[in-house]
Amino acid sequence: MGILDRILGPKSKYDRSLPYSYEARIRLFEDGGEHQSYLSDTICGLIEHLHRRGVRPLQVEIFEIYRDRETPIEARLFADAAGEWLFRPELCRAFERHYPGHIQEASCSFSDRGRDCLGP
Repeated sequence: MGILDRILGPKSKYDRSLPYSYEARIRLFEDGGEHQSYLSDTICGLIEHLHRRGVRPLQVEIFEIYRDRETPIEARLFADAAGEWLFRPELCRAFERHYPGHIQEASCSFSDRGRDCLGP
């Protein structure tokens, strides 16, 4: 990674057709008024972290965070029919149609981003 890459960050973050980051929200109370948040630059990094923490797909809402809006992601994109997490490469295949032209068998527009996750 060159000095310019470190200063400017990942190129894919400047592509407005892609989310800037992803947020998982886990409700703390039934009324939904309070929640724990986890943030990651990639959906795969977020899901890997949630899985390590023992969070199940049915316990969480995941949002795409764009510069000007946030959009909920349908659970069918990150969980299988049995309610278990999808992991790479199945997760990639699920998102191919969601981000047309950005995820292919041999390449991914998100590959320039870290997969770290922030959260409690």
